[in-house]
Amino acid sequence: MQSNSTISAICTGHGGAIAVLRVSGNDSLKIVSKIFKPLKEGFSIDTDAKANHIYNGFIVDGENEIDRVVLSVYRAPHSYTGEDVVEISCHASSYIQKEILSLLLKNGAELAQRGEFTRRAFQNKKMDLSQAEAVADLIASKSKAEHDIAVNQMRGGITLEIKRLRDLLLKFTSLMELELDFSEEDVEFADRSQLRNILTETEQYLSRLVKSFKYGNAIKNGIPVAICGEPNAGKSTLLNALLNDERAIVSDIPGTTRDVLEDFLTIDGTLYRLIDTAGIRQTDDKIEKLGIDRAKNAISKAEVVLIVLNPAGDIFKQFSEIIPNEFPREKIIAVVNKSDIYDDVDISLLPKEVSVVKISAKQKTNLDELFSKVSTLGAMDFNQDEVILTNVRHFTIFSEALTAIERAENALNSGLSGEFVSQDIREALRAFAEITGDEITTDEVLGNIFKNFCIGK
Repeated sequence: MQSNSTISAICTGHGGAIAVLRVSGNDSLKIVSKIFKPLKEGFSIDTDAKANHIYNGFIVDGENEIDRVVLSVYRAPHSYTGEDVVEISCHASSYIQKEILSLLLKNGAELAQRGEFTRRAFQNKKMDLSQAEAVADLIASKSKAEHDIAVNQMRGGITLEIKRLRDLLLKFTSLMELELDFSEEDVEFADRSQLRNILTETEQYLSRLVKSFKYGNAIKNGIPVAICGEPNAGKSTLLNALLNDERAIVSDIPGTTRDVLEDFLTIDGTLYRLIDTAGIRQTDDKIEKLGIDRAKNAISKAEVVLIVLNPAGDIFKQFSEIIPNEFPREKIIAVVNKSDIYDDVDISLLPKEVSVVKISAKQKTNLDELFSKVSTLGAMDFNQDEVILTNVRHFTIFSEALTAIERAENALNSGLSGEFVSQDIREALRAFAEITGDEITTDEVLGNIFKNFCIGK
């Protein structure tokens, strides 16, 4: 990615009536002026356009009019990328978009690579690296919860706290290293008790961040909800009813489902990953046994378990033979199926901590109550202003920083030389810099981060 070039790309996806092409770089206005015919006579986009204004006209190829468009003009440094930017709003015909892009490239622009506009915003100090990564998360968000986390990070949720802690730690490590110059005089410039408090505060903050990744990862990839039960209890019928789609094969033959089947469902703004599993029973069928093993594994990793109970049999026996003793009962919903046939089922023997819902998956009755209970049990309790980690890179780096701070605390409490304490603090400071991008300079590292962006962003 060459930051001195002028780049262009189509920024909008398929569908809709209007499309947008973005041009960014020193020659943006000059290039666009070659293919733009303004409605106002004698007006030039290159020399006369004002920042933060829009202009009507035509995109032309010689005498041939391609489309009537609206140009939005932004002047450096007050633009998304920090460069001169022109956004062309045209009709969303794929032919028109390709023709305009082709004309831009023919007149000196280069095709933007994945994430290149946001990378330039980072390089031009319009945002730090954690905020740039949040842009990709925002575009990919599939639920309100995921959206809220990305928006908070784009506002600088991580950056502001890291900057505060970094400034405090940098102050102390500088004082401790200054002590080394006066080691023969046995002088202490850094207040050890104050430093201990700062390290404790930093350790607590990093610990909360690292622990939050469990929830952030679940929100990003869908909170796992395992649907389990005996064969023919109605698990696949329930999945289809919840999704309002014929997603799973339903059959009266026991053991039809032999592998896990996953799909996604949004309830109250939160994304859930529904996992339909094989019926759990004793069997000699090797393939079915593999499916049952996967079902048990899905149960162990789920945040919420829906055990579908067949009231034609002993529902307490079904529960006790399928749900592991160690699985938290408060995260289980006992779904008593076929309530349209069996309306008088004794649920008193089920554990009191377990939520119980009587439904008919086939008739799709009482599903609203089930949705409500899934939402209650699966909801991730976090404040919208709270920082939640969803990025594996951030999780890894903050884990390293936490380890370094814990070593610094141990060194300080053990009375080791300030040189050892300072070394561990500097490791944490380097980790902080990797989050914000202050010390990331290689194209390889930046390329790896921005490769998952879409073209046009």
